[in-house]
Order: sequence, then C-alpha cells, then structure tokens
Amino acid sequence: MENIELKRFWEQIKEELLQVLPENVHPWIYPLEVSGYDKGELTVVTGQMMGRDLLRKNYLMQLNDVLKRISGDENARFVIIFDENAAKTLKKQSEKLQKKIEDTELKQQAIDNLSYMQSASNLNLKYKFENFVVGENSKFAYAAALAVAKQPAKKYNPLFIYGNSGLGKTHLMQAIGHYTIFNNPKLKVKYTKTEDYVNDYISNSRKTNSNIENMTKFNKKYTNIDIILIDDIQFIESKMKSMENLQYTFDNLYNKGKQIVITSDRVPKEIPTLTAALCSRFEMGLMVELTPPDIETRYEIIKKLADGNDLIYEDKALMYIAKNFSNNVRELEGAFTKVCAYAEITESQLTLNLAKDVLKCDEVVNDINFDAVARVTAEYCQVDLKDLKGAARGQKVSMARHISIYLCREITGQSFVNIAKFYNKKHTTIMFAYEKIKKEKDTNCEIATALREIKQALKVL
Repeated sequence: MENIELKRFWEQIKEELLQVLPENVHPWIYPLEVSGYDKGELTVVTGQMMGRDLLRKNYLMQLNDVLKRISGDENARFVIIFDENAAKTLKKQSEKLQKKIEDTELKQQAIDNLSYMQSASNLNLKYKFENFVVGENSKFAYAAALAVAKQPAKKYNPLFIYGNSGLGKTHLMQAIGHYTIFNNPKLKVKYTKTEDYVNDYISNSRKTNSNIENMTKFNKKYTNIDIILIDDIQFIESKMKSMENLQYTFDNLYNKGKQIVITSDRVPKEIPTLTAALCSRFEMGLMVELTPPDIETRYEIIKKLADGNDLIYEDKALMYIAKNFSNNVRELEGAFTKVCAYAEITESQLTLNLAKDVLKCDEVVNDINFDAVARVTAEYCQVDLKDLKGAARGQKVSMARHISIYLCREITGQSFVNIAKFYNKKHTTIMFAYEKIKKEKDTNCEIATALREIKQALKVL
C-alpha cells in the first residue's frame, strides 16, 4: 500500500475509532502514527508507553473490530509498538514547555541519603512482610505485593489494593517500602496518605510568593522517586485540582518506568467523582482485594503477637478473642492489646476467664458463611433455598436473593467475585443486587425490617 493511500486508510480508521471509543481514551489515539499494513497487520507506533499498554489491555478488541470492518479482512489485526524516537520527541517538546520549571528542579536535585531517609520515615517499622500473617483472605494480595517489592515496575504497575478498613492494606503497602529500602537502598521510596498529598498540594498552590518554585518543589517531591505508595486514595474524591495534579504525578512516574502502589476501601469505579482518566489509570494494572480473615487466620495473628511479646497464655483465651472479633485485624489487635494490658496491670496470666472478664463477650459467635445467610434469608422470606440460589425470577424470590446477596457482602466482607461463585451468577449481577438493596434500605421499611430481623436470627446485629 502506497504511503498516501496508507495515510488515508489510517485517517479513516482513526476517525472511526474516535467515534466508538470513550472520550478518555482519545488522548492515546491521537499520537498514534501508522507505520505499515502488511498481510492484514496494521502497525502503529506511539511514544507513550502507558498508552500502548492501556490500548493493548483494554481496547484491542474494539481496535481490531474497526480495522476488520473498514479493511474487509476478517483476519486483520492491530500491532501497537512503543517507539523510543517518538518518545524522545515528546520528551523534547515537554522539556521545552517546562524549561523554566526544569531549570528550577535542577537546583533541587541533589538530596543526600540522610534527608531522604528522614522523608521516608513515615514507614512504620512493624509493617514488614515477615510480620504479616497470610491467610486465604490475603494470600493473593501478599504474593502480588511481594512480587512488586522484588521487581518494581516489572510486573504489576500500578498495584491497586482495596478492601474494608483494618484488613492490612497499609501493612502490605509499607512492607513493599521496607523491603525496597533494605534490599535495594539505591531506589527512592515515598509513602504518603492521600489526605497529606492533598493538603501538601493545596498549601503549595496557595502560596503567592514564587508560586512556580513552590509547585516545582511539590512536583519534584512526588516524582523524583522510584516507588510511590499512596494510601487511602478514596479521600481524593471531589478534589478536582488535586486529581489533576495526581494525574500528572501518575503519568510522570509511569512513563519513567517507576512503580506505583495505591490502596483504597473500594474499587476505582465506586469512588464518587473520580475522573475517568484516573479511573482508567488505576485499573490498567493489577487490582487485588483484601477480605476479612477467617478464624484460623485471626488466631494466628494474635498468637504471633503473643509469641513476639513472650507472653504466657492459654490457647483458649486466644481462640476466644479470635472468635469474637471478626470484622477486621485492627479491631482484633485492639481487643488483644486490651486483655494484655489488663493482665500486665493485675500481674495475671492471659487466661480464658481473664479474656471473658475484660472483653465481656458472653456469647461466642461462630463465623457466618454464605450458606447460613442464604438459609436464614430463605426461611425468613418463605422461599425455597434452591430457588434462592437458582435461576427463578419471581418477584418474591428475586427480592429474597437480593437481600441475601447484600447480607453476604455486609456480614462476611467477601468479594463480589466470591459471592458470585456461590450464587452461580456474574459478579456484575451481584454488584447490582447489592447496590439496589443498599439504596432502598433507607427508604423501604419492609427491606429495613427484613435486614434487621435476619441479622438478629444470625446473631450479628
């Protein structure tokens, strides 16, 4: 195909792509340059490594569909290549536009190791991999975090860890930082809470004197590093200017091949007002979920604490604590610390009777699983358990199923994927059912009553 004909062919394809792809993907389409078309393979090059990765992972099927439709070749396919020369051109353009800022950055570039270690002292020394108790709820997230620590930016970038509060997200994130500092000290690590990042940005952007210099220092602080650890990203919602700057930080680090690790209490799509651009960036890497630990894991967590402090204890006392504090690890450790403090003050041993006296949990509640929730819900709603877990679509059965799905999520804290496996449904269907009940429970008295009475039957209210 002649060059002129090839360019016309490519412009036709590009025009069609801009119509069928979401607007937030367009910035990755515009810089694409056609390189050739041979035997059904359309080769395009880009100077944006992140653009190449995102298009390959999330939109390759749509790209190929458009190519097949326009070319008339059912075997046609896209080949997207990162081109270093194109990247250098983009870099030169960026450097020219930012020359004033870059000149200022050069003056700030020399940071000695001592001041760097002081800036990284946010890391809590107890949050290391060796101190993390791995269970069924966390083994995948643990393996992913360890892989990132051993080979930053090589496998999972960004790494997005999500789950309810107190399940170990911060522990795993900071463990990556500690592992890097001790095993690869030449790499610079930066841990920050999202609230601190936002406050830092606002503080620097509001300074009237030497505004460019202040923002240069701010951007340098968060981009002149090799691994950035951003905790509780959900707190950036509704802060539009901070989100814009975070996007700059993200792109700067990613394009330089630096590792990004983020934690949140929910997936990106569930964070209100999060921009589509940031959402797509957070989702382009690996997302892993932490769920509440089972009783065996909870027992191992407090046993490790007890052994580490050379305490004399009864196994029954530890099991009692593990059974009664199942929501999260932070609550579990708090209960254990309370019992230990009482034992130390009264110069007593950590016995079952002591734990009962201090915590006053008279009834030991067994872990609630999906089967228990489904069974009790079916009985309450007067529907057959097989229908509840099956494909029946009657209004009564559907409402009972939605209620049981909501309770499975709320009570067990398990992921939508795991709940979907139990009900033999797609996880998107499970998410829809959960959100439906979550929205209606505050306005529908019948649903609110059902939730309360089913919880009472399960002894978790």
